[in-house]
Amino acid sequence: MTKLKVTGMTCGHCAKGVTNALAAVPGVDKVVEVSVERGEAIVEGSADPAALVIAVQEDGYQAEVVS
Repeated sequence: MTKLKVTGMTCGHCAKGVTNALAAVPGVDKVVEVSVERGEAIVEGSADPAALVIAVQEDGYQAEVVS
């Protein structure tokens, strides 16, 4: 499981975009949660954490791997 801190999300539409971006990364089995309130995303699978960060950034938000 990989946890990301995501900044810049303000609404459900933002969370949906981040969810779709993460789900498209090779190796993602499941996007467990994207929380606007906590500013985080949790992903299951074997995806490269750097690829997850890039996917979020390409969707217009900032991200960093927490764990």
